[in-house]
Amino acid sequence: MNIKDKTRLRLSPKQIWSIQRATKRINLWVGSVRSSKTWATIFKWIKYVCTAPPGDLLILGKTHRSLYRNVIRPMEEFLGNSVNHSFGKGEVDIFDRKCFIVGANDERAEGVIRGMTCAGALGDEVTLWPESVFKMLLSRMSVTGSQFFGTTNTDNPQHWLKKEFIDRIGELDMRVFTFLLEDNPFLAREFVRNLKKEYTGIWYRRFIEALWCIAEGAIYDFFEERKPFVISKLHQAKYKVLGIDYGTGNPTTFGSYGCNHFKRPKVWLEREYYYDSKKEERQKSDSEYADDLFEFAGGEKYLYTIIDPSAASFKAELRRRNWNSIIIDANNDVLDGIRTVSKMWKNGEYAIHESCEASKEETYGYVWDPRAQQRGEDKPVKTADHTKDRDRYVLHTLFGEEMIDYEKLTKM
Repeated sequence: MNIKDKTRLRLSPKQIWSIQRATKRINLWVGSVRSSKTWATIFKWIKYVCTAPPGDLLILGKTHRSLYRNVIRPMEEFLGNSVNHSFGKGEVDIFDRKCFIVGANDERAEGVIRGMTCAGALGDEVTLWPESVFKMLLSRMSVTGSQFFGTTNTDNPQHWLKKEFIDRIGELDMRVFTFLLEDNPFLAREFVRNLKKEYTGIWYRRFIEALWCIAEGAIYDFFEERKPFVISKLHQAKYKVLGIDYGTGNPTTFGSYGCNHFKRPKVWLEREYYYDSKKEERQKSDSEYADDLFEFAGGEKYLYTIIDPSAASFKAELRRRNWNSIIIDANNDVLDGIRTVSKMWKNGEYAIHESCEASKEETYGYVWDPRAQQRGEDKPVKTADHTKDRDRYVLHTLFGEEMIDYEKLTKM
């Protein structure tokens, strides 16, 4: 296969320009979502694999699943049988050159890399990695001529990637390419317009404008007590899901959610339960909360019960009582979860019923932690956030990028 000819057919002028100049030890594509930066790194990586020096080749991303979605599957679509992956072995072969797949979601990935002699690496969503993983990777790239090619969206200006690397570009063997939506000529204008409408606040500044900016103020700063965010009439649900944020010293809240994959909104909060043990000056046991949950459900059939992953004793109590719903641990990724909720709410795909007073009250009080921002972290203030955690559990688990199996969901 003549890769050069094919890249000429598939790439934009900005992509070709960046690929030709990605000759440094560290090469980083930074910018907006859907700005074509990932495709640029994929083409560059394919070319690099064909000529890379001897040694280990790595492909790293937040999770194996996100790597398949963002990197491996596009390579398969482009190269066909020249790409063969085995996630069971943690490997992918590209033109018979083996590349190891590494999930860089936490510090454990550092131990996977330690001891390797690396000849090159491709990185996806670098700002989502721990700093120690990136620095360990660079220390293992000891083969002469080894290079790193990575992509990322912008983040907090105090983030380690910005402070330790991008801001020191003049001192390092490094090149950074900034991509915006307008650099991707293959996107339809209507899609670009709709995408810009779907993001707001910090997400717009980072994922559309590609700015390194601080998250401050209200997290859902667009929220108002009117349509489409708050509704007075409930829709006919295809199925229902129950969300739980469980606490002993902290409040416990249940939410009953109606779901429909084909209409807007496709998820809505119908009603909720909220018990604050501090305010009531009395803590409840697992058994008492289970009693409350059965009463709250009132015989309603729920497809899933999505619950705080740390609520082990309460899950055990529900199973002991033969709770008639599939209990699954929520995807508890806070930032990605907030982004999913923001996008769905702003997009008219999520709404809450006007009777859900606790949810409305906590939405106004859900703010970014300014002290965490100074450390380069995006975190909500951990007060009055229990209905927001519950919403995030349900929406991000069902509709986030790392969502559960839709086919299984709709057939049950």
